[in-house]
Amino acid sequence: MRAAILYGPGDVRVEDRDTPKILKPTDAVIRALATCVCGSDLWDYRGINPVKDPAPIGHEYAGIVEEVGDEVTNVRPGQFVVGSFFASDGTCPNCRNGYPSNCLHREFVGGCQAQYIRIPHANGTLVPTSDLPTDAQVPDLLACSDVMGTGWWAAIAAGVQRGDTVAVVGDGAVGLSAVLAARELGAERIIAMSRHDSRQQLARAFGATDIVTERGDEGVARIKDMTGGIGADRVLECVGTEQSTQQALGATRPGGGVGIAGVPHGVQIDGASLFYSHVAVQGGPAPVRRFLPDLIDRVMTGQINPGRVFDLTLPLDQAAEGYQAMDERRAIKTFLRP
Repeated sequence: MRAAILYGPGDVRVEDRDTPKILKPTDAVIRALATCVCGSDLWDYRGINPVKDPAPIGHEYAGIVEEVGDEVTNVRPGQFVVGSFFASDGTCPNCRNGYPSNCLHREFVGGCQAQYIRIPHANGTLVPTSDLPTDAQVPDLLACSDVMGTGWWAAIAAGVQRGDTVAVVGDGAVGLSAVLAARELGAERIIAMSRHDSRQQLARAFGATDIVTERGDEGVARIKDMTGGIGADRVLECVGTEQSTQQALGATRPGGGVGIAGVPHGVQIDGASLFYSHVAVQGGPAPVRRFLPDLIDRVMTGQINPGRVFDLTLPLDQAAEGYQAMDERRAIKTFLRP
């Protein structure tokens, strides 16, 4: 099969690899119909996360079940399925409490920019669609495997409620998905923080009512100016940098909530400042599997179209161009056809 391999910073190659097989009775093997490049993949691509050896890359996937292990009962060959980037058994206390990305037996599902993928803990990880999706629905379903689920998590973690004023820090695919999530959860005012015209347009299409171009302290001041001097009810942090995190915390009103969905890199939070802010903070790896049944239903019924974040479509063999386009901000998110 063909698969994308990261050799080092800026060096992605698509090569022939062995097709994965069932290794445990709880495994499934799927034929990927869609995969993509994630903003978090760029941490490795840019060398911020060191890569010691050539490694298969990618963690977003949707496709057809090809084979299942003897203990897999929730999915069967021929079904279209979507799964999370963390495989989870669905039965441990953390899974039952709604945090499958912290499953006691979790396994990271990597190497998904490939034609075939082995999925551990298939019973707890994969969610089938009721019917085979149309070609137009596939990108929307693929988005649910990470960015839509992660944006939804940012909104849930922050505590978004009907009527809230919500600010979203970050205009990548997760940030844009967070705008859509805030809309679906009933936010009355949604402020997207973005400096890029195409991303601003999509943010508005997803439900943003206001655009703020300022960043850092200026961005915080602008949000407070728009909210009577106190800050937004909920702020969704979808980047993972020091500046974006401080901006999110500073833009939240006392008693409000911050949902941290961006993977932190070099972030330090001052305990005293947090203590006196009266701001609640929740974050962590998005428990995407928890949200998949709801998100899949919203896609299949036409309620949401999160696949609009894909603004570049390439065959898998051109994965390197997909990475470069995102690194240079020529694309929001690259859809890859295996």
